[in-house]
Amino acid sequence: MEPWLQFAAEYIASWIEFQLRASQQPGCIVAIAHRGKVVTEYALGYANLDSGEKLTPRHRFRIASHSKSFTAAGIMKLREWRKLRLDDPIGQYVKGLHPQVAETTIMQLLSHSAGITRDGADAGQFTDRRPYLNQEELMADLKLPLVIEPGSRLKYSNHGFGLLGLAIEAITGEPYRDWIEREIIDAAGLRETTANMPIAKDIPFARGHTPRLPLGRRAVIPGDNSAHAITPAGGFVSTAADTARFFAQLAPNAKHSVLSATSRREMTRKHWRNPHASLEGYYGLGIMSGNTGGWDWFGHSGGFQGYISRTCVIPARELAITILTNSTDGWAGFWLDGAMHISRTFATGGAPKRRVRDWTGRWWSQWGAVDLVPIGNLVIAANPHAINPFMDASEIEVTGRDAGRISLAGGYGSHGEPARRTRNKAGTITDIWLAGSNLKPEKAVAAEIDRRYAPHKPRPAR
Repeated sequence: MEPWLQFAAEYIASWIEFQLRASQQPGCIVAIAHRGKVVTEYALGYANLDSGEKLTPRHRFRIASHSKSFTAAGIMKLREWRKLRLDDPIGQYVKGLHPQVAETTIMQLLSHSAGITRDGADAGQFTDRRPYLNQEELMADLKLPLVIEPGSRLKYSNHGFGLLGLAIEAITGEPYRDWIEREIIDAAGLRETTANMPIAKDIPFARGHTPRLPLGRRAVIPGDNSAHAITPAGGFVSTAADTARFFAQLAPNAKHSVLSATSRREMTRKHWRNPHASLEGYYGLGIMSGNTGGWDWFGHSGGFQGYISRTCVIPARELAITILTNSTDGWAGFWLDGAMHISRTFATGGAPKRRVRDWTGRWWSQWGAVDLVPIGNLVIAANPHAINPFMDASEIEVTGRDAGRISLAGGYGSHGEPARRTRNKAGTITDIWLAGSNLKPEKAVAAEIDRRYAPHKPRPAR
């Protein structure tokens, strides 16, 4: 592991812990893989708010649309075995489709450009208002015409990946779950992943949770329902570690993979740009891609009732990050972006030098928290409240044991002014001063706010 990555991973954990507390999310698990191996993983919060069960890295989550990448890998494996071609019409393998649907190609289905309905006329399966579609129900929707012209734009479709699962069954002569678990999951060396529910009763499983609104509190979502025919699109169950391991193998430069480098390059290539989005993004074959803070990435996101998840692989750094959250309003996507910004800052600045390494910690004022984060020769005054804690952050140049100078700050900040630490008689640091702003430990500031602002009952008259 590169030296900077250890320090980046430690700060990502501290930052996400703060974000979890501030957002009052139930829990999340995080895994970071470097060069195909998981180098750090941790769990924060709860697996079940009702029971108070603490979350661990071994808890399984619904990873939702990450499932599409597994299904795409299965299709590419069959292509490597010369069982199909990407330009084959899907009707060559699955019978009983509407003629328009039958003419769409496997490539179009993989890249969400076939023009098929996203979720049919009733998407209640995603809100627990009905079970996930079985094969007969899925086929009934696939007997209807296309929604738009195939090959005209990116149009996401869970039904399309359900159809690819039917093609795998038709080609292999096996149930989708049996084949995909043997040929992709087991072949990739994953031991904590299954294609669908149920899982063994002794395996820890994180329950999902609703948002606090509109009920006014979070309710627990069981999350253990079968995805039936939509399994290839969203049924998978895994840990952050296994998910990161699998996606790391999909990088074209990965040294070990279940697929050839040719297949991986085709999966991760930018086939279609998202035509209606504020941020530029692309879809390949079962793979999303984009750029965050100057780093090109590929991966996927997922949403299952009670769960939000996201994975990004940065091939240039041989880095894969997975964040799984167990609430419908989970912040996995935001936290993944933040983790990439943190990682990129450390990769650019390098591991902290010895002389600045102890200028660290979370310090508080009435305005909230400031994180002192040493990177290279400098100390960053990071904002843990932000999705990118290093954005526009001030930099401190350390000039002595407890003395420094704010060497870089915005025009509205304290550029050029002193920074210092104060200690008690025992030598323990008690305060941080950034120019005229005094920062203290969390408990001290909490007590100060309580004394100053909390309502106090009057003393009873004697």
